[in-house]
Amino acid sequence: MDADVMVYEQQLNHDDVSVRLEALRALMQKVQEGEIERPLQGDDVNNHIHTTYSFSPYSPTKAIWMAYRAGLKTAGIMDHDSISGAREFMEAGQIAGIATTIGVECRADFSNTPLKGRRINNPDQKSIAYVAIHGIPHNQIDNVKAFFAPYVKERNKRNALMVDRINEIFKPYGVRLSFEDDVVPLSKSHEGGSITERHLLYALSLKLVAKFGKGQALVDFLMNELGLQLNPRVAGYLRDADNRFYEYDLLGALKSDLVPRFYIDATLECPDVREVVELARNIGAILAYAYLGDVGDSVTGDKKSQKFEDDYLELLFEVISQLGFHAVTYMPSRNTLQQLKRVKALCEKYGFFQISGEDINSPRQSFVCTHLRNEEFKNLIDATWALIGHEKMATRDINKGMFSPDIVRRYPDLNERIDIYKRIGQGLDDGSKL
Repeated sequence: MDADVMVYEQQLNHDDVSVRLEALRALMQKVQEGEIERPLQGDDVNNHIHTTYSFSPYSPTKAIWMAYRAGLKTAGIMDHDSISGAREFMEAGQIAGIATTIGVECRADFSNTPLKGRRINNPDQKSIAYVAIHGIPHNQIDNVKAFFAPYVKERNKRNALMVDRINEIFKPYGVRLSFEDDVVPLSKSHEGGSITERHLLYALSLKLVAKFGKGQALVDFLMNELGLQLNPRVAGYLRDADNRFYEYDLLGALKSDLVPRFYIDATLECPDVREVVELARNIGAILAYAYLGDVGDSVTGDKKSQKFEDDYLELLFEVISQLGFHAVTYMPSRNTLQQLKRVKALCEKYGFFQISGEDINSPRQSFVCTHLRNEEFKNLIDATWALIGHEKMATRDINKGMFSPDIVRRYPDLNERIDIYKRIGQGLDDGSKL
């Protein structure tokens, strides 16, 4: 690889956003000049890419570069409790010529609904579910930041307490974490980013590698001393001392089996689901429930086999419909075809917009979900373009969003609405007739 290209690619994760964006411009210039091969671009999309503003190996700029190199047609940022990377993501998308969409993933409290006490889509806590706010109008970014700021502050109080619990577990082995010195520097919290359990586990992974090295000795410690049940595939990764994704694979192993030993229930940092519904309505965004489904062999190796919402899925759809959700988002690579067909059928029954996305937070994950190339999921590609069209129109006028009362009254058929906004998203219609 050209030395300049290597430098520019390294700069995509630079601390300074202006350096990151300039590096992307330089790389795209090399593409234009033929020094970097232009990737083949099909119809692939991904609406759920995490960045360093929650947890990821990729800054918003590098995420766009990775999406471009993977041949994506569109890319969507989806950080936990944070939208601070959105403006950079959109600018990077313009530089790379990729259509973008922006959103936020958060946890919502369903305790005041019929789902109280159930394990919904959260492996760590009952009554709390992950939801996704998609298609946020660009002039509402600061309002979203303001909404989540107090919740992020509360989350960090709990993060610090969980670090204390981790230290109690690892005290006999001479391993100790500092929240301020070891965890916070791994985040973008000083720029409005969030700190998640993954940050804690990544910091712990670095400490364990420093203590035990990479390879069989660390695997023996995890299995024999900590009693972790390692996924055979992940155990194989951890035996390989030359594995360039080592710390991320170790994080996945720890997340799958260690979290229950130090986890503290999230309370004040999780808004009531009705507050999230109201936020989405007020800013003209599209609120989606994030379907997980019962997990067998986890694709990413960071989830153990566990039952989630499949046993009461119809009830869940009734609840989110009554609450005022607009959509359901799901990841085709994570579920069986039987699960996906059931979800699709329920979405059609309840009139939910269907959105896709493969959450990217590890360098092992592909930006492309090949399942979307199946004719069965063509609707998810159309939905992505409709999402982009919605964002354009809602930014221009909040009353022109895809689920605004006026638009729903004028175009009650969801499929017709999708087609209208898809054309706007693709630049085939300027939306002036809306």
